[in-house]
Amino acid sequence: MTKEVIVLSGAGAIGIAIVRRIAIGKQLLLADLNPEHAEKQAQQLRNAGFNVHTTACDVSNPKSVNKLVETATKLGKIMGLVNTAGVSPSQASAAQIFNVDLYGNALLLDAFSPIMAKGSSALVIGSQSSHRLAPLTQEQTKALALTPTEALLDLPFIKNINDTLKAYQLAKRGNAIKVQVEAAKWGHRGARINCISAGIIHTPLANDELNGDRKDFYRNMLKQLPAGRGGTPDEIANLAEFIMSDKGAYITGSDILIDGGATAKYWWDNNN
Repeated sequence: MTKEVIVLSGAGAIGIAIVRRIAIGKQLLLADLNPEHAEKQAQQLRNAGFNVHTTACDVSNPKSVNKLVETATKLGKIMGLVNTAGVSPSQASAAQIFNVDLYGNALLLDAFSPIMAKGSSALVIGSQSSHRLAPLTQEQTKALALTPTEALLDLPFIKNINDTLKAYQLAKRGNAIKVQVEAAKWGHRGARINCISAGIIHTPLANDELNGDRKDFYRNMLKQLPAGRGGTPDEIANLAEFIMSDKGAYITGSDILIDGGATAKYWWDNNN
């Protein structure tokens, strides 16, 4: 009997919370830029009864991504892919954000597209921040959707951005568009793919933002959230589990917002 495999790219708090829900009884492959971090997470999961393998992966490096695919396929049939790898506006330059969050995500999906099994599901973790971005032109949207991955970073409206927040927003918008494009292709093979645009979730990455250059902005957002608090990785995992299960079988090509009302408040609260 062929073993079923779940692949997690980016072994952070949200990704680990998700695979705890969806990888029970399956082979789990944790891929992270920092292999020591992946192994530390893997050991905790093994102690909880999971069958876990680890590998190093730089999603912005084609050779590294191809090695991840090779490692995953040797384990069995790929039934799930979760991509949480990324950097935040306070962690990297605009160029680095585009390289990891936009180009890296596209590389990963391109590489896994041919090997996702029938009935499989993939999930990309985006950001509510992309929903604060002004609407793109039709030409920009088409460019993000249809430009070959290797040429993405050469798009003029990408190359000319130096602001890290704008780069992050645009990269995450590009991810949601890429998910739509892939969903149309993956459906022919009986596979699904979706995006979750998460709000302020209490993770080390969020803590960098809450204590970074834009800390006043993020702390004020957190204070004024309609939900009254930030989210937890388990709340993202609740949604991810549903989307990737048979109960979410009619969901594909979607970008689902889970942000405690931050986007609603940003656009429609007259008291802002």
